[in-house]
Amino acid sequence: MKKIIALLLLLPLFTMAQEKSAPASVPKNILRWNLSSLALGNYHFTYERAISRKISLSLSYRFMPTGTIPYKDYFDDNLQSGDVKFSEITVGNSAITPELRFYLGKGNMKGFYLAPYLRFSTFNATTPISYTSTSGGPAVEKTGDFIGKITATSGGIMLGWQFNLSKKLLVDFQIIGAHYGSCNGNLDLVSAVPLSPSDQTSLQNSLNDIKIEPFNITSTVNSNGANIKVSGPWGGIRGANIGIGFRF
Repeated sequence: MKKIIALLLLLPLFTMAQEKSAPASVPKNILRWNLSSLALGNYHFTYERAISRKISLSLSYRFMPTGTIPYKDYFDDNLQSGDVKFSEITVGNSAITPELRFYLGKGNMKGFYLAPYLRFSTFNATTPISYTSTSGGPAVEKTGDFIGKITATSGGIMLGWQFNLSKKLLVDFQIIGAHYGSCNGNLDLVSAVPLSPSDQTSLQNSLNDIKIEPFNITSTVNSNGANIKVSGPWGGIRGANIGIGFRF
């Protein structure tokens, strides 16, 4: 990952010396709004600037307000614990994506392009997990809300096509792309009352049963609550995204 970051930072220094600068009459800045992301409840904006005739550098910000968990089918198929209450999980996320674009035609930020990129994502989650309490009487099912965040860093490449609608307006069609990296996260339960030894054992057993391939999950429980640590690979697909932009 460090090599990818270094490449993205240093590559413009080499290419700018070889490429002719864009003519002064051609706008060098673009602001874009990704319309396709709205279907997934995301708000995705990008600023792009030409650094030579065929190369640009852009920075995107994506934000999804807190809501129900996406990709429920994946977790239903891969999670091996019935103690996690999927219908009550809430997740919000944001991502920052720096990107280099190499335009393959005449350039000036239009035509087909190849774009290596990095993505830094943060997911804020509240995950209800049930366990059985036997403190002071008959067995009672209780639920603890584990609250925390998962961060992911990944690198990838994308192919797309950007074209003008008018002198100022344009359309960006992100055809296909993919990224891969790793993630780490912490989710904490803070108990309003001290957990008894039997409650701790029951909660630990519930946490031990949670398995989500291909992620590594570890947990600890004490009288004050519990902690879940998540780590593993992270990847994603970008494609069939359409954005509307403004040149200036």
